[in-house]
Amino acid sequence: MGNGERITSIDRRVFVGGSALTLLGMSNALAQQPKGDAPKMAEADGKKLAQMIAEYIAGFDLKTLPQPAIDRARVFFTDSVGVMLAGSHEEVSHLVFEMVKAEGAAPSATIVGQSLRSSPQLAALANGVAGHAMDYDFTFVAAQAIAAVIPAILPLAETTNATPAEAIAAFVIGAEVAARIVRANFKATSDGGWHTTGMVGAIAAAAAAARLLKVPVDAIPDVIGISASLASGFVANFGTMTKPLHAGNAARNGVIAAMLGKRGFTSNPIALEARTGYFATFGRGFETTQEPFKDFGSRHDLVNGRYRIKPYPCGGLTHTAIEAALDLREQVAARLSEIKGIHCFITRNAGQRAGAVYPATIENAKFSVAYLVPYALIHGAPKIAAFTAKALQDERLKALAKIVTASVDPDLGPGTDDSPARIRITMMDGQVFEQRKDFGSGSNKNPMTQAQIEEKFLDCAAQVIDADTAKKILAFLNALPEQQSFEPLWPLLRKA
Repeated sequence: MGNGERITSIDRRVFVGGSALTLLGMSNALAQQPKGDAPKMAEADGKKLAQMIAEYIAGFDLKTLPQPAIDRARVFFTDSVGVMLAGSHEEVSHLVFEMVKAEGAAPSATIVGQSLRSSPQLAALANGVAGHAMDYDFTFVAAQAIAAVIPAILPLAETTNATPAEAIAAFVIGAEVAARIVRANFKATSDGGWHTTGMVGAIAAAAAAARLLKVPVDAIPDVIGISASLASGFVANFGTMTKPLHAGNAARNGVIAAMLGKRGFTSNPIALEARTGYFATFGRGFETTQEPFKDFGSRHDLVNGRYRIKPYPCGGLTHTAIEAALDLREQVAARLSEIKGIHCFITRNAGQRAGAVYPATIENAKFSVAYLVPYALIHGAPKIAAFTAKALQDERLKALAKIVTASVDPDLGPGTDDSPARIRITMMDGQVFEQRKDFGSGSNKNPMTQAQIEEKFLDCAAQVIDADTAKKILAFLNALPEQQSFEPLWPLLRKA
């Protein structure tokens, strides 16, 4: 009997409405937290971290970037705009949009998928929520670390008349800064319970915004320090509308930090590494290193870092379980009534976030293996149509979900790198079908083709705009950063 088989299945009662942070996952994370104060970070090469970031932002030259990094940035722009369009008409986006509309801000920046324009800060907020609303946005280094960056860039690019090349440069800066924040203290998000999208995203968005706003190099450390204080978001709110709010909040706060810093607003120049600063506070004593900040310009995480373009609009840590189920579908689809039990073996990290009860809401469904695995077996790949109120009322799914259990299998690893999963289906006659999936579609190890990326974009765009408009947007994005101006794009992104 394998190690995973000896683990007691997760009791479904420990999941509240399919939300994240199982008791097992929490106990694992808490057990690993070091005691006492965080050690002080030694300065790298005698420089403060914000100073190193400032010099990177001010000195960055897109012409020196390797082509694979530019290609990756172009793909990420395409994916982000697509999921923003689709997410712009989710209920969570409607609620945020109504609040933004009520503010009556000067109509200077486009809100993706909406006819209304607003201030750069509020447009960034709405764009960020829309981009993360369906949990369909790409992952980078650690979860959706840069989900806030493009939502922040778009309104600033419009209001500053930035060129597409300048926007791509800002995005690369935001991504590379985010990667170093994550690598400096990876366990703050993997074990500490903080949501990377909000915790890292605010600083990444601020770095990108500082570039677009041409913040003087000596004021950029203030921008970084401001954004560090505005960073927030924790995993307990996964499966609710507050999760996409983390992305919107980070995008807005990044814009605010850059705007204030440019005007002379001050912060602590060692806000990141101070004993009571960003890393010590969010890291809770986990080991932190400044080493990643030494490789600005010599390492490009857009090329070397982990990423995944999501093929399904749900929690990325569940995708390998979905695909393991899809691999078994042909063998069991005609015998669903004969299934005695379905067990999902998942990583510790997935165990902190994935629910094992039938979801009460669409948000819950995106993190529930008790919904996603049965859906894959009955209907196939869970695309946008899988996450509607109507889809959740499927009695066949509810019936099959009753026999789904899950447990953390240490043999699958912690899930902080890739997130392997194993599905075991036991039939009433004793026959067993089993499938393991180590790398999900869209990842470095199993990347999407250009055709698949475009298919996803067009499917997302079709939720809110006509096919001709969608194709025009796609053609524009496919030609980044060579396009001369964003002016043709803004009207296409606004829904009349």
